Amino acid sequence: MARGGRDKDRDGPERRCIVSGETGSPETLIRFALSPEGVATPDLAEKLPGRGMWVTATREALEMAAKKKLFSRAARAQASVPDGLPDLVEKLLAARLVDAVAMCRKAGLAVTGFEKVKARLKSGPAAALIGAADGSDQGQARLRGMAGDAALIRCLTSAELGLAFGREFVIHAALDEGGATRRVLREAKRLSGFRSSAGVQGDDDDPEQVGVRNGI
Repeated sequence: MARGGRDKDRDGPERRCIVSGETGSPETLIRFALSPEGVATPDLAEKLPGRGMWVTATREALEMAAKKKLFSRAARAQASVPDGLPDLVEKLLAARLVDAVAMCRKAGLAVTGFEKVKARLKSGPAAALIGAADGSDQGQARLRGMAGDAALIRCLTSAELGLAFGREFVIHAALDEGGATRRVLREAKRLSGFRSSAGVQGDDDDPEQVGVRNGI
């Protein structure tokens, strides 16, 4: 990411973090907008009206934005910050990722269960391998060895993955390439910034797959 430069909220594909001053893809930042009541409101769908205020998708960056009153500076107006904003954003990001995985399931792009995922990986490359953050490291390591260049996602709990598949819990899943899967990769990358012990691992040259590597 490059430091400085003008705000590209309207003019291009990159956005500037109000905390670091660095620019990057919207997939690595979170947009906020000022509500009519003057509240800094997360706009994860990037559809709310008004000037966008962008923050790098990490808990630390968001906490700094709130602590230093950077939303007010960016909005050039008094902006209040809800209590527990990082926790709220994490919850919203997790819900969006669960919904994206559910869309993959409905589109026929997902398989789940250790043996089914194993068979899927044996048949050819998958776009993504998902492992529950609270799942067995040993079992996930065995599947990772078969995953090749697939993106590796581990930022949802087994209960959250279960919601996506209509089950009580899910530990392993594999996704085929498709529009719904690309959305999963984008949402997982943002959520991983709020869950530092988990994340997304992929090709550093692919903006849809890169993410934090610890916990994978």
